[in-house]
Amino acid sequence: MAGEPYVDHDVLKAFAQGKVNVPKEEAKERRRQVNYLRERLEDYIADHPDFDLVKLRASGSVAKHTAIRRRKGEGSDADVAAYLRVADPEVDVATVLDWLRKRCIEVYGKTKVAEDFVPSDHAVGITMRGTGLKIDVVPVLYTGEPDDRGYLVTSQGIKVLTSVTLHLQFIKKRKDAAGDAYRELIRLLKAWIRESKSVDPDLRCKSFLIELLVAHLWETGWNGEPLQVNDYPRAFEQVLSYIVRTGLREPIVFTDYYKANEVSSSNASIQVWDPVNPENNVASTYTELDRQRLVKHAKTTLDTISWAAHATTKGDAIDAWRELFGPAFPGA
Repeated sequence: MAGEPYVDHDVLKAFAQGKVNVPKEEAKERRRQVNYLRERLEDYIADHPDFDLVKLRASGSVAKHTAIRRRKGEGSDADVAAYLRVADPEVDVATVLDWLRKRCIEVYGKTKVAEDFVPSDHAVGITMRGTGLKIDVVPVLYTGEPDDRGYLVTSQGIKVLTSVTLHLQFIKKRKDAAGDAYRELIRLLKAWIRESKSVDPDLRCKSFLIELLVAHLWETGWNGEPLQVNDYPRAFEQVLSYIVRTGLREPIVFTDYYKANEVSSSNASIQVWDPVNPENNVASTYTELDRQRLVKHAKTTLDTISWAAHATTKGDAIDAWRELFGPAFPGA
């Protein structure tokens, strides 16, 4: 009779706490820097009544508490949504990022240099030289709708309806029902994808997609069993098995803020719909090759976890899981 696996929930939990979760002091510093930026911008708004910047909202993985430790050279540490008042969401937004960059420079005055403000496809990145922290300020066109609904804009002028407030409520609702392990499971899956991309840079699986896959399985379960958020190895198997068995061909729709029949039709290879916007398939840019690559990788990972569960030595089991998380596993 086989014994208990060497890598169990407690091992993965310890790894998450030691190597994946953002340390408390680092998280505190992130919040301090974000709050400082928000306060400076809000003070500027108060002193300039005609200023077009209406309000700011913390957003992204940091606000959702699903962020993982940042590696050197990686993207932003935190996101802030900057709501810009417009009378018409169809306004020309081709230069809005450059406009926002200039406003941020004005707010900071002589305390920073112009090179610390770098526009990307969808945001203005602000680097804090003292700590190395990077904050992305994301412009959102605001027309006064409730629940902080507004339109994300990109450097190409594409507008996407969103709501920072509703996205945060979406994940909080599930976390409140499932417990803290819900978000920690998401962080572990993000750590797996990050390590996977370091091996295969062509692999596509964005952070938001991981969050929505977990949300879907929390609602529906898999193969007649609820998502086992308090058993991380089993939960990993469930998520991977879902990806492999469905091939990510089944549309995923959430009905928190709209009805299922409001979802737009799509021929995209992967269809996972934004919980806030029934017209936004968050995987719309994934090609058929992207889908196949992700499904194949999930199958390989599932085989590795299955092998680890029956490994005859602790060293073999750890080596198998190390293929998922890299040399830092188990972090002892």
